[in-house]
Amino acid sequence: MITAAILTLSDKGSRGERKDLSGAAIADILKSIGAVIKHYDILPDEKSMIKEKLIEYSGKVDLILTTGGTGLSPRDVTPEATLEVINREIPGIAETMRMEGLKKTRRSMLSRAVAGVRDKTLIINLPGSPKAVKENLEAIIDVIPHAIEKIKGEQSECAR
Repeated sequence: MITAAILTLSDKGSRGERKDLSGAAIADILKSIGAVIKHYDILPDEKSMIKEKLIEYSGKVDLILTTGGTGLSPRDVTPEATLEVINREIPGIAETMRMEGLKKTRRSMLSRAVAGVRDKTLIINLPGSPKAVKENLEAIIDVIPHAIEKIKGEQSECAR
């Protein structure tokens, strides 16, 4: 069983001015791999708050998925917060999401999402739009259980 936390990063969402459809989309997709959501928060785009929450949940859940704050606007600071707390980056996850996104829109190349590990917790940044969340998460969902097993120290062989 995979335990997860969802962090929606949105100034408007944190003030209750926007319904969080992206967090709900993440929750729906996580059900497909039998994940249990232990934490769900909506935070403003404040790097210190994002870092604090990532640190708080690291080691307590297997997976943290963020949504929002991966673009180019001045308030988009999710990748910076994530990079400051992870111990190891996993570039292939973000590269795969961008590659799959490019099949649908050239704007995918503007995503600054990152993925990495902190305290045996996999952290992945997703875009803010529900459509992009679905497309990006579906591109990587099948490798998440294996990644978590490896992060936890599972000794089984990866070769097929």
